[in-house]
Amino acid sequence: MSFELFLAFLLASILISVSPGAGAVNTMSNGLRYGVRNSMPAILGLQVGYGAQVIIVGVGLGALLASSEVAFGLVKWLGAAYLVWLGYQKWREAPLSLEAQQDQPIESGSRRFWQAAFVNLINPKATVFLVALFPQFIVADAPQLPQFLIMGTTLIIVDILVMVGYASLAAKLSRWFKDPKHQKSQNRIFGGMFMAAGTALASYSR
Repeated sequence: MSFELFLAFLLASILISVSPGAGAVNTMSNGLRYGVRNSMPAILGLQVGYGAQVIIVGVGLGALLASSEVAFGLVKWLGAAYLVWLGYQKWREAPLSLEAQQDQPIESGSRRFWQAAFVNLINPKATVFLVALFPQFIVADAPQLPQFLIMGTTLIIVDILVMVGYASLAAKLSRWFKDPKHQKSQNRIFGGMFMAAGTALASYSR
């Protein structure tokens, strides 16, 4: 993977993590209730589920590329189209609710760790998103394992840093995160960014 391609993937990784989703909601909820330090078990749990998704998707895409470059190319085009669709869905998404999660009883760190792990592990949107994202950055005639290791490691490191940031902000700006108007603005900003990214990747694929 060239340095320029890595920078493009790094930017995509930041966009993925910063865009509000199930993991971000889980982290913000923990940040609001427990503070930053005590949110770490849940943040690390998210990465366990995320890492499992990366391995599953990487193995599958590697096998597909080895068997058919035409099929891999089709997956790449469908992935770019999915990013545009995801952006459209994010644009129209209703504000997220954190109040219901805050009303739950206080749980142990280990319980929150495994709950967070399952948030990412059983999230079908995460699987489809990785299937859409990885092919955009894979160099077909280069060794696959190093590329998947670089991308997987980058995704997880970026996500840890972003989730710590979310927990910190949630602990300090609880009113802002609960405001439906602010959440709606977030959804439209990130939705527009996803649609732009998908269009750019589709153009690059040509």
